[in-house]
Amino acid sequence: MAQIDVLELMEQEDTQKGKFLTFSMGSEMYGIEIQYVIEIIGIQAITEVPELPEYIKGIINLRGKIIPVMDVRLRFYKPFMEYNDRTCIIVIDIDDTYIGLIVDSVSEVLSIPEGEIVDPPEVNKTGNRYIKGIGKVDNEMKLILDCYRLLNDRDKEKLDNSLLD
Repeated sequence: MAQIDVLELMEQEDTQKGKFLTFSMGSEMYGIEIQYVIEIIGIQAITEVPELPEYIKGIINLRGKIIPVMDVRLRFYKPFMEYNDRTCIIVIDIDDTYIGLIVDSVSEVLSIPEGEIVDPPEVNKTGNRYIKGIGKVDNEMKLILDCYRLLNDRDKEKLDNSLLD
């Protein structure tokens, strides 16, 4: 029985490999590996939690699960933009930690072959810390996010403490 489960998991990973959920923030297009995406929901009421970084807008209740939400625009030091009917929350799972990413709009799921993804240029040491690679699709570029770097350990600790208190 366990053998079948392992094979099934490997098969699932193979079908997700090279697939990215793309979304926009302003004129830029970003991609996030589909394996991290749990679901996409519309913007909803967010409960603010004190003493969190500005880009953590608060928490939402998703079917009984409390999920912190991050405004990706603010995380990338872009100006805040009012939420509208195109604004979405992409719920992702990073090592069993659910986080909602507030983005301007979700576009589509794309397949980007590994050979079409290049490392970001090293302009400065901190400028590209959230970008894992650049995917080339036709004549467009998609900035591939590194999910593990969106929340640093200090932020994760603050979140855990705020939600547990």
